[in-house]
Amino acid sequence: MRLRLRTALLGLLAALLLAAAALWAHAEHVVLGAEGYLFGYPLVIMDLTRVASAQTIAPPNTLKRVRAFPDAGFREVVRPNVDTLYTSAFIDMADGPFVLELPAQAQRYELMPLMDGWTNVFAAPGTRTLGSEGGRFLLAGPGWQGDTPEGLQLLRAPTRMVWLIGRTQTNGVADYPLVHALQDGIRLRQLADWQAGIAPEPPAWQPAAERPLPPVQQMQALGTTAFFERLAQLMVDNPPAAADAPMRVKLARIGVAPGQPPRWNLLERAAVGLGRWIADRRVARELKQARDAVNGWLTPPAVLGDYGTHYNLRAVVAMIGLGANLPADATYPNTRVDAEGRPLHGDHRYRLHFAPGALPPVKAFWSVTAYGADDFLIANPLGRHALGDRDPLVFNADGSLDLWVQADAPAAERRANWLPVKAGAPFLLNARLYWPKPEALDGRWHMPPVQRQP
Repeated sequence: MRLRLRTALLGLLAALLLAAAALWAHAEHVVLGAEGYLFGYPLVIMDLTRVASAQTIAPPNTLKRVRAFPDAGFREVVRPNVDTLYTSAFIDMADGPFVLELPAQAQRYELMPLMDGWTNVFAAPGTRTLGSEGGRFLLAGPGWQGDTPEGLQLLRAPTRMVWLIGRTQTNGVADYPLVHALQDGIRLRQLADWQAGIAPEPPAWQPAAERPLPPVQQMQALGTTAFFERLAQLMVDNPPAAADAPMRVKLARIGVAPGQPPRWNLLERAAVGLGRWIADRRVARELKQARDAVNGWLTPPAVLGDYGTHYNLRAVVAMIGLGANLPADATYPNTRVDAEGRPLHGDHRYRLHFAPGALPPVKAFWSVTAYGADDFLIANPLGRHALGDRDPLVFNADGSLDLWVQADAPAAERRANWLPVKAGAPFLLNARLYWPKPEALDGRWHMPPVQRQP
């Protein structure tokens, strides 16, 4: 019996050594598989989101005017906000060009960023850039050639896939009627229809009877070969930028190119799969470490929304906050830890204290939202997911402000400033500063630490 067991163990060890040696021989596929996965993640998750949107939200090239805030059951996009109502559309530039019209309005802060297939914001019309004047834009794809009609400003999309993910400031449920009217003034239509004076007509469409898995879960279920096959196909009409040329060379070394899906053997496929696994684990580990945090808060870097060759950062943002704005329009400090570096947890009570004159410096407005560990809103009896400067907050006598973050209701005098979380579960906090002032962008101002209470 011992001899047979020893023989079996030696055989298993030999097999593991052989497998390790085989993978070592394909070390380049492991390394480039990891790099290629993080490089391509934003484009693939954008496409998965586009497909899901066409099934459940709106058909392509059609504005979806969201009329109410998301609730705790919302699972379409991670970390949804409850500060603005969205006006969005996935736009297929092969059907363009299009005319986007934003009417003049001075009632609410508005931002209408346009993202390419790689999640870069290539244009950001809105209050910050246009003031209250509004604007009319010709949105054209990378291959379009023609004259821009008088009265339109040309916005050139670098990819076939474009996501308009507009936001209009909404001061609570009572503000819906005003914001709905502002949303209705936004128009998107093909150039020929605009020239002919034809009003945009939503096509006949019905949402899918069965909701698909959220795009993030679809990505997790997508096999490695299928991921790179999809990436190769998407790069045909959504080409990498000129600065991505070295990355394209790396992808070609493992057999991935625009329109050319990989043809790997078993060991090559295993090596690339190992690279993807390593990349996912490394990202998860990095997200748990607040290396550049101040007071426990991480502030997204200045390249957010305009990533250049910061591929790892671009991938991480696509994983945890797809649809991020340029920092000049909105910046999102976030934390998972308290002042002592301990993970935030619903079994404890917390205070977020803003000293007099130290509220988030913004030209528009600010908020703090609580999310569960899954990056979605937390169900609670109040249906309250965020607090901010548009809420009837109660300030201290010296002008300072305390927000109370806890699962159970605080004393009556604190309830206006109570942000509920879930007992027995970890959570995170995400601040949002809309149209932040320079001191919020250059590091002169920081969010205060989250203080655990006795």
